[in-house]
Amino acid sequence: MSLRNAVLAALLDGEASGYDLAKNFDAGVANFWMATPQQLYRELERMSGEGLIEARVVQQERRPNKRVFSLTGAGRRALREFTAAPPRPGAIRDELMVKVQAVDDGDVAAVMEAVRERMTWAEAKIARFERLRARLLAGRSEDEHLAEAERVGPYLTLLRGLELERENLRWGERVLAVLARRHDARVE
Repeated sequence: MSLRNAVLAALLDGEASGYDLAKNFDAGVANFWMATPQQLYRELERMSGEGLIEARVVQQERRPNKRVFSLTGAGRRALREFTAAPPRPGAIRDELMVKVQAVDDGDVAAVMEAVRERMTWAEAKIARFERLRARLLAGRSEDEHLAEAERVGPYLTLLRGLELERENLRWGERVLAVLARRHDARVE
């Protein structure tokens, strides 16, 4: 998947500035797509040149003017084509997995600390995702939201992010327990 498709999907919520998109990426889609602000701004320029999005300048008092972007008909067609095509299998590139893979000949204490750090990140993301979930639900039950919301995609991807981070915690606890047992057995 390209950043282009993630931006097109993000713009389904309405027009947004590059800054707004970067914030939304960090809060809303960080569980499945990462992009730096620089990558995002470069992609917005490319997409504008391709006619997938259009920009307009918003005059602001006491602040620099900003450009806000919105989908064009061509952008909506490109997004429909993307959603109609079968997805390619995803690949995980995770440095921590390499460290855990090599732990038997590595620094066990350092790997355990890295796992603990990942668990801390997972807890923080879960808290952030739960706040976003409460904001999306806006006092409604999940069933009400899913039946009444204009768009359910953001909520469904949020649920995936929550489960992924919860699984990261479960996995981390297991890894720490196994490594602690093995390390203790070697010390005896």
